[in-house]
Amino acid sequence: MAKAEGPVWALGAMSGTSLDGVDAAMVLTDGHSVQEFGPVAYRPYTQAEQSVLRAALGRWPGDPGVAEAAEVVETAHAELLSRFSGVDVVGFHGQTLAHDPKGRGTHQAGNGSLLAQVLDRPVVWDFRSSDVALGGQGAPLAPFYHFALAKRIGATEPLAFLNLGGVGNLTWVDPAQPAPEVPGALLAFDTGPANAPIDDLIRGRLGRDRDDGGSLAAKGRVRKQVIEAFLAHPYFYRVPPKSLDRNDFAGLLQAVKPLGTEAALATLTAAAAAAVAQGAEHFPKPISRLLVTGGGRHNATLMRHLSRKFPCPVQPVEAAGLDGDMLEAQAFAFLAVRVMRGLPTSCASTTGVPAAVGGGQVSRP
Repeated sequence: MAKAEGPVWALGAMSGTSLDGVDAAMVLTDGHSVQEFGPVAYRPYTQAEQSVLRAALGRWPGDPGVAEAAEVVETAHAELLSRFSGVDVVGFHGQTLAHDPKGRGTHQAGNGSLLAQVLDRPVVWDFRSSDVALGGQGAPLAPFYHFALAKRIGATEPLAFLNLGGVGNLTWVDPAQPAPEVPGALLAFDTGPANAPIDDLIRGRLGRDRDDGGSLAAKGRVRKQVIEAFLAHPYFYRVPPKSLDRNDFAGLLQAVKPLGTEAALATLTAAAAAAVAQGAEHFPKPISRLLVTGGGRHNATLMRHLSRKFPCPVQPVEAAGLDGDMLEAQAFAFLAVRVMRGLPTSCASTTGVPAAVGGGQVSRP
């Protein structure tokens, strides 16, 4: 990396659990603050590539299909990342195939040292393993970036970032604190199911990928007894930090099975919002605003439910001048610079790891 101190241009890449493709984004950062946002790009996976990746989900290194999945991930990333110029360092997350922090560990497919040779740039990768090895959950890793963003947008009061992916997760931030690893600066945890059960239900019943804009959910009647039973789940009473697997709430889909499609979607959408509101009970101090990122921010029905549950403004991150589609890719660019400079990337209040720890290994060309 060109400069030992001061800001550098970092390129981050993220491929999420939806398996739709790879996001890439550049940020100018010193690993503490974000000076500038750079170019972004997206490379979708083909249907054939998605099939290879889907077949490898839940598998560990050496299992059948894993080498083929890694090749898909490496090829797609090499194609996309080689389009960028002026890059000092690359943050490569890879594709999560299996995550079992209290058991076998965590497995992201894709070899960063191979990418370093192809791109002729230092590549930081395998971000989660050291956190898991030291007793942390290995997730979420975006909170340290959320802290930098809160500073960048000039926040002075506590606020929260809500990522609505397959699972929802919250980061509570106190921007008055000097650094993300300082006690009282951050609290992060998974809230519960978000888009995953909604998408699974609509795919199973109508063959569509999502409830666009929450339009079908808007027509259905929410079944309050299903929500009440859902909120009785012991997960909601566990003290954060805590994390979930995509399928930990399979019972919710079973509970809405007898309902018509609109009522089922209305109930699942209301459940996602109820889980977030329940999570907010754990916040150390009330928040001044809730900034929403991830695909769920496009679901107007879900956003409406959230607005009713919070006394503060609930807005997509775009309201603060941020990019909700590229935020996670930017996070791994930012974290790559932190790893290169020996700064921590997670701490007790974000992943439950006993002490602040820096993840990631560095491969040089």
